Amino acid sequence: MNHQPEDCIVHVVDDDAGLRRSLRFLLDSVGWGVRLYASAEEFLDVVAPPDRPTCLLLDIRMPAMSGLELQQVLREKGIDLPILFMTGHADVSMAVQAMKSGASDFIEKPFKDQVVLDSVAAAIRRSAESLDEAQRRAAAQKLLASFSPREKEAARLIALGQPNKLIATALGISEKTVHIHRQHVMEKAGISSAAELARLMLRADPAALD
Repeated sequence: MNHQPEDCIVHVVDDDAGLRRSLRFLLDSVGWGVRLYASAEEFLDVVAPPDRPTCLLLDIRMPAMSGLELQQVLREKGIDLPILFMTGHADVSMAVQAMKSGASDFIEKPFKDQVVLDSVAAAIRRSAESLDEAQRRAAAQKLLASFSPREKEAARLIALGQPNKLIATALGISEKTVHIHRQHVMEKAGISSAAELARLMLRADPAALD
């Protein structure tokens, strides 16, 4: 799915008003939507799971709640978005720790404009890919939900490549009934092979064929 820059949001959380303004000017120049926050608490008041490509430019050291603490709160809330930490030289070891906890990158102050733009662009791409994958997963789950309970049982065995005779034995039904289930499953899913069915089921649930 193609996402235009104006559809993407960059959240900037930093207690330095001058830095927030300069980052707005820089990020605006590329066309991204920019939201500014003076504190982690201010960001938490409005944050929600992203519905468009999004990233967070986050100062690692702030007076009240630190960037690291905000990262932890977001993880506890199940809000997944790429975080780029902005850090002074003395805080690089903290930033490395933040990346071990899931941050996407860190940018050392004072930073070059192009470094910021490249890091944000990479984070936006990751966010877009994650959103697109979530949409594909949801579509696959919706499609599989249209199967009857018996069709779901048959579909799993079909996706594992088992022939009708073995499926019939496993489910205690006739081969003819298995054939009918196979036809219904393929028609409902709009596919024509067991391999396609396996991909669909794994997209809906990576553990579906365990």
